[in-house]
Amino acid sequence: MYLADLHIHSRFSRATSRDLDPQHLDLWGRRKGLQLIGTGDLTHAAWREELRSMLEPAENGLYTLKKELRLPCETKDNQSPLFVATGEISTIYKKNGKTRKVHHVIILPGLDEADQLAHKLEAIGNIHSDGRPILGLDSHDLLEIVLETCPEAIYIPAHIWTPHFSLFGAFSGFDTVEECYGDLSPFVHAMETGLSSDPLMNRCLSMLDGYQLVSSSDAHSPAKLGREATILEGEPSYLQLKTAIETGEGLHGTIEFFPEEGKYHLDGHRNCHCRLEPEETAALGGRCPVCGKRITVGVLSRVRQLADRREPVMNKPFESLIPLGEILAECMGVTTVSKKVDSAYLELLRRIGPEMYILREAPLEEIETAAGPVVSEAIRRLRAGQVHAVGGYDGEYGMIRVYAEGEAQAAGGQLSLLDALGLKPAKAEKRMTVAELLALQGEQPKEAQTAPVQREEMPELKQTAPQLNPEQLAAVQSDARTIAVIAGPAREKPKRWWHASNI
Repeated sequence: MYLADLHIHSRFSRATSRDLDPQHLDLWGRRKGLQLIGTGDLTHAAWREELRSMLEPAENGLYTLKKELRLPCETKDNQSPLFVATGEISTIYKKNGKTRKVHHVIILPGLDEADQLAHKLEAIGNIHSDGRPILGLDSHDLLEIVLETCPEAIYIPAHIWTPHFSLFGAFSGFDTVEECYGDLSPFVHAMETGLSSDPLMNRCLSMLDGYQLVSSSDAHSPAKLGREATILEGEPSYLQLKTAIETGEGLHGTIEFFPEEGKYHLDGHRNCHCRLEPEETAALGGRCPVCGKRITVGVLSRVRQLADRREPVMNKPFESLIPLGEILAECMGVTTVSKKVDSAYLELLRRIGPEMYILREAPLEEIETAAGPVVSEAIRRLRAGQVHAVGGYDGEYGMIRVYAEGEAQAAGGQLSLLDALGLKPAKAEKRMTVAELLALQGEQPKEAQTAPVQREEMPELKQTAPQLNPEQLAAVQSDARTIAVIAGPAREKPKRWWHASNI
């Protein structure tokens, strides 16, 4: 089996890293443990020229970075990835009285075919200013042009639930595939789940039964490669890739974000710091309780709106992962952009192997020897799906943690790898909690529920009204002039995928 990340970008796309070049994509592909990477931005002429100068054809219709251009890599047992020509195209148009904004991933058997497609599209709109061009073109017509230009092309609707730019988006999408693509719907064979949904959610819709589910990072920097990926079987080739995506034969499953970490999982208003569960949005009439404006409806709400099943019908496995850098940052009590995290991350790659191997396969004993029991226990919990989740909303990433607040830092001296590097975790700041304040007032709060989410189990499919726990109620009712409320990720709400009206 091998891992493929097909939807990425180059530095020619807006809001992307200047390091998104073939050399750094190759380097981070080795660090992550990816065997196949999309080139991204195949319609951009300057990027195609750079790809031609730095890549060389490999067997089976793919490409590889020229050996003399490969950067030194710290990773133990690393292998350079192969590349396949891919790109994302944004279409904005009017259909059925509504403005539609849909993104599409196109995969082609070579750069020559990319030249031909670009030549046709540049007659329609500007494809030179952005690696992900925006065209005033109906999705149906884009698919028709792609198929006419290259019948062997692979076409995938991108991140299908994103509220503003996707096939099923709450603000600009459609309710069915046929409404979008019409008579060309049979030529759409797969859907990209996106960061804010996972297969459990998608398989609650019977209309998606005939489609394969794929996942990719949509990376805007090399370090984000592989945060989602597709697991494929056999030897990498364009024909094998096309067969797997269109028929499912050779498509083993996917690597997923925990959907709560995605930027659009829940409803809310980022500017108002307002995060809402679907039931809360419904109770508020879809309006923000802070500013009164329309709430950004997230993926969970939209999935429930279209779902027609109480339980998902699964046909492929998937794994939900947290990037290794985030795990190390949590264990060390620092941010992911800390130099300490970078040093620890590269040291683990040297000692054990690529990131995906560490997260998915490396023996826990080997991880403990290299990094200590706090890191190995974190990865054990990750593999078991024992995480604390705070959902993302309105463009704000959510947070997934494996430890309760302060739990990892309490075991500070046990991180042997980090100690060896002089990277001891930061001590947790001691702050008075609501329970401690109540104790000072002579009250005894009841024990709060702090059990982590068990992601390997099926979520509850019942509507549960939001309730305050004893500590939250005490804070709301307190007459004290000053009170500190410490909110941690361990306070969970039950998962409710299903639309309450169908129960």
